[in-house]
Amino acid sequence: MVLGHESSGVVAEVGSKVTSLKPGDRVAMEPGVPCRRCDLCKGGKYHLCTQMVFAATPPWDGTLAKYYVNAADFCYKVPDTMDLEEAAMVEPVSVAVAINKTADLRAQQTVVVLGCGPIGILSQAVAKLFGARKVIGIDVVPSRLALAKQYGADGTFHPPRAEAGADPMAHAEKVAAQIKAEFGLGDGADVVLECSGAEPCIQLGVYVAKPGATIVQAGMGKEVVAFPVTAVCTQGLTIKGSIRYLNGCYPAAIDLISSGKINVKKLVTNRYKFEEAEEAFELVRQARQDVFKVMIAGVQE
Repeated sequence: MVLGHESSGVVAEVGSKVTSLKPGDRVAMEPGVPCRRCDLCKGGKYHLCTQMVFAATPPWDGTLAKYYVNAADFCYKVPDTMDLEEAAMVEPVSVAVAINKTADLRAQQTVVVLGCGPIGILSQAVAKLFGARKVIGIDVVPSRLALAKQYGADGTFHPPRAEAGADPMAHAEKVAAQIKAEFGLGDGADVVLECSGAEPCIQLGVYVAKPGATIVQAGMGKEVVAFPVTAVCTQGLTIKGSIRYLNGCYPAAIDLISSGKINVKKLVTNRYKFEEAEEAFELVRQARQDVFKVMIAGVQE
């Protein structure tokens, strides 16, 4: 299977009925095309379409190729001020916009973001741009916490690991109390964005949320985790899942990048030629702390 779904490109050819694009246009590609006809699509939830054709999701090949065929209405022209690297980064920024829209984030709310990887970092930046009063980034990697401070985080926190044999829920509750006290969150955060998928972070997210808060689960790790469901009930929490993008996320992401409000260039730590793609994937597989976002260039004529 061909990999790749965070992509941009130059239009090489268009179908006879395409009027929105022409050869030579530079575009950011939304990599999932729904059926447009089912109840979910008609109801405005096209990202949940069960017939979605999504790049690099079996059996569909991805975008790491010289040519890729995509629907015209899922290709978004980018301004002349944006280069193709920035256009490829529209995809993760769109994910971050979708996470914040799913949270229904309001101005002056407090936000805790668990996980300061690319999606967590970008979610922090978007939350701040959406008007959050205070954004706190949580991670166990110091270099990522340092980067978080450049992308909207008003504060960062390195959670201590649980002692051997400690009850994970008791530990999560203890760490949550530390975060609330250190950052003046009172009863907890209004919004929690879980972007790590790590089981301890999922547990921590429940306890760091204030009563009645909204938690958006975007990170995906283990399929089954121990989860403090009683706390969810007694605190009246709203748990939402977030996947891919919502209507309007791609145009919003293009605007945030092209206007200079989010600098995606600083997130790219390594660059490879198209022919070096295997080396790029091997680097990512190593999970080095000094590697953040790896970019593979397109085929050069």
